Amino acid sequence: MAALRKIFVLDTSVILYDHNALNNFQEHDVAIPIQVLEELDNMKGGNETRNFEARSFIRLIDELSRKKLINQWIYLNGQTKGKFRVILSGREQKVDAVEIFGNEKYDHQIINAALILMAENPDKKVVLVSKDICLRLKAKALNLLAEDYETGKIKNVEELYTGKTQRSDFPDAMIEQLKRKTPAAADNMVLDHIGANQFYVLRHNRKTLHAFYHKSTHTFTPVAAATVFRIKPRNREQAFALHALLDPAIRLVSIQGNAGTGKTLLALASALEQRKNYRQIYITRPVVPLSNKEIGFLPGDAKSKTDPFLAPIWDNIRFIKEQFADDEKMLGKIDELITTEKIAVAPLAFIRGRTLTKIFFIVDEAQNLTPHEIKTIISRAGEHTKIVFTGDIYQIDTPYLDAESNGLSYLIENVKDHPLYAHITLQKGERSELANLANDLL
Repeated sequence: MAALRKIFVLDTSVILYDHNALNNFQEHDVAIPIQVLEELDNMKGGNETRNFEARSFIRLIDELSRKKLINQWIYLNGQTKGKFRVILSGREQKVDAVEIFGNEKYDHQIINAALILMAENPDKKVVLVSKDICLRLKAKALNLLAEDYETGKIKNVEELYTGKTQRSDFPDAMIEQLKRKTPAAADNMVLDHIGANQFYVLRHNRKTLHAFYHKSTHTFTPVAAATVFRIKPRNREQAFALHALLDPAIRLVSIQGNAGTGKTLLALASALEQRKNYRQIYITRPVVPLSNKEIGFLPGDAKSKTDPFLAPIWDNIRFIKEQFADDEKMLGKIDELITTEKIAVAPLAFIRGRTLTKIFFIVDEAQNLTPHEIKTIISRAGEHTKIVFTGDIYQIDTPYLDAESNGLSYLIENVKDHPLYAHITLQKGERSELANLANDLL
């Protein structure tokens, strides 16, 4: 028996998350309310990712329609996929979301558009797809099926790749070789870890060694807790992170962990340690307005508007400078690097269209990015560039993203098998005992 064909109605939030969403519903039909096009039209100008997604979707629909009328069903890809149409307003239905919820909000008109399709297609299952939880709840209150957009979501975030594993059965000869600080070949070793590169905690005769398995060379390398630019790792996970950050063969690194685990500080210290190997150190983070204050309403020029969002990065730079309080020459050198923009701190939106060649590129708060934004950033990498993503997948400020659907989780899950990539999850907070109290108990 053939599966029941469905009609998926996409909300604006889905398009802004993935402009190619309408092609991800297999043989089922996809529709968008006319109000979605109106909202996208209002968002098409600007340099932020949502503006790019809006423009890309509008072009996609324009290419799809050509000389056809899009208020009628048209095939998405010949006859191998479902069909697409735009739903117009104005038809009566038994349930009116605008009347029930009491205003002319676009969300309610989008629900009405899905209800129109339900009335027109009693033989098909109509599902409203939205990243907006409240919109989904309102739809369900009106007996309209609603679900999240699943493409790019991680199914079990609690089992997300951590980048490390523990073993107690390594041969004595290999242990002795690692103790001598020399790489050891992994010949005849049965490796049960998930991912290409992996950090190992090796238990042997009541002692512990730390090693890194490198996929491309099929060897284990000892990991030392070495001080980097006067920043000393305080736990083994921090030592693992510094090892990956300093390894020239690893071109893509992600560090996940709670606030205060040292993610940004470690990335910055390793970048400064390797400053001679790169043309520029570029540190950025997505600008996510809090308290409903959009950046455009803040006073001043572009720098004045973005400085509050970039303050945590400058705090880390100041902390590193404090470690060199007794070294005026190095303090002057760091200031010179900032003045000459060898170290550049800027919002993420400013890199669109650039090619990042021979740059140590740090993206802080990467959990506030979509999977498409992560892909866009990595695609900007030129020769001899290293990209580092840091963030906490449980501390998300961007609407419509969560621990399962954000770009950092997507990166960790989908790139773990690549030999150019290394990941480590930091667990122990090192900011202060008071900060640990907040993470553990509140």
